[in-house]
Amino acid sequence: MKKSELFEQMKDQLQLKNINETPKVDKVVVSMGIGSIVTRKWHKDFEEFEKNLKTITGQKPQLCKSRKSISNFKLREGMPVMLRVTLRKSRATDFLDRVTKLVLPRIRDFAWVSKKSFDPQGNLNFGIANYAIFPELAVDAVTIPMGIQITVVTTAGTPEKAQIFLQDLGFIFK
Repeated sequence: MKKSELFEQMKDQLQLKNINETPKVDKVVVSMGIGSIVTRKWHKDFEEFEKNLKTITGQKPQLCKSRKSISNFKLREGMPVMLRVTLRKSRATDFLDRVTKLVLPRIRDFAWVSKKSFDPQGNLNFGIANYAIFPELAVDAVTIPMGIQITVVTTAGTPEKAQIFLQDLGFIFK
């Protein structure tokens, strides 16, 4: 389905006056928490995670460091905590297309994305327990299984509008 046909269909579904009011994907944020890896003594190097995240998204991830120390988590200020990639425009839509058509069907016992995953602004947040299911990665590329968090930021404004929009993009909701 063409982009213009999709927007016309959404305009009718949401009963909007103007086609420019239809929701759009603003950005997609893909992040991976690596704080637990840093505190373990046996694995201080996370170049593997950085390389794999770059392969999945097509962009070099940004390393986020902790802002303050938390003794219960053995975390000190300035330690690496997370790898994050922000995808916009065509990269974001291509990534979402791959996630809906290739990755989510490969998850074992996957049935749907929960409606509770929306925040009040209409953004979708969901996690994937093991990033090794992405088809871009080779079987031997993943030595330590890690999860990733995907945030889809939309211009919908409400969870109901965002759900209709993301269903048209290929997401399945309960």
